[in-house]
Amino acid sequence: MRNPNLLRKNILAWYRSRGRKLPWRRIRDPYRILVSEIMLHQTQVSRVLRIYPAFLRSFPSLRRLAAASPSEVIVAWRGMGYNRRALYLRQCAQRVVEEWKGRFPDDPDRLQTLPGVGRYTAHALACFAFRRQVPVVETNIRRVLERMVRKPLSDGRAWEVAAGLLPAKRAHEWNQALMDLGAMVCTAVGPSCGECPVRSQCPSAHRVRRVRKRPRMEHGRNGIPDRIYRGRVVEFLRDRRRPVRLRDLGRRTVPSLHRHDRGWFLGLLRSLERDGLVLLVRRGGTVWVSLAG
Repeated sequence: MRNPNLLRKNILAWYRSRGRKLPWRRIRDPYRILVSEIMLHQTQVSRVLRIYPAFLRSFPSLRRLAAASPSEVIVAWRGMGYNRRALYLRQCAQRVVEEWKGRFPDDPDRLQTLPGVGRYTAHALACFAFRRQVPVVETNIRRVLERMVRKPLSDGRAWEVAAGLLPAKRAHEWNQALMDLGAMVCTAVGPSCGECPVRSQCPSAHRVRRVRKRPRMEHGRNGIPDRIYRGRVVEFLRDRRRPVRLRDLGRRTVPSLHRHDRGWFLGLLRSLERDGLVLLVRRGGTVWVSLAG
């Protein structure tokens, strides 16, 4: 990579004038940053911006979240999707309170032992909350790096390249700059190379082909993935706030449910139960379903 110092200078200058002003970037509270990072996983920033403040009003502190019931957290998670993340977040809060006396460690390796926290989230928390000089690699950053070197990067190699580009100071600003560059300019489809602050240094500038990704095949029914049905079940139970008979739940969340689909639907509910999202109880020959906790 040619002249990394100039590359960093140009990207940081662009970020300081064009970067996104997001609420979790103005703070260093590890709890609130963790909430934002868990929410942002597989979710658009615009949706997180709507739900993040309300969630923090419900659970303004780590200890308040740790003390909450699963159903309270699931209800507050409304609109986010991927409801299991809400339970991971609650489990993280409990772990930090019980094992670390409410104080987050600043070491990425220790942070990565938290439920649902992978390498990216652990490094992001260490960097953004504790100002550790560590690289961060997520989808947008990885795309920028791959275009800079003009070849696909394995997971390990992507982290190596990111580490090699870290400036001597203010890694938090640099990582956010790369993230915004990938999200706003160096996008997956139709990147705006003419607006890129390092187009003269990028070997992929104006050479990125528009590639249509084939849709990922997912298990489901009638062309609808199971994850959609799972979301419907949780949303319906979240609205009702009380147990529902299995038969009625099936009719309300899967209108086209046939007799031969009953085994599949029960399996779907069992998977939600294993994930800690719902509870199935048999009473007098009738199965009732409710939110867990």
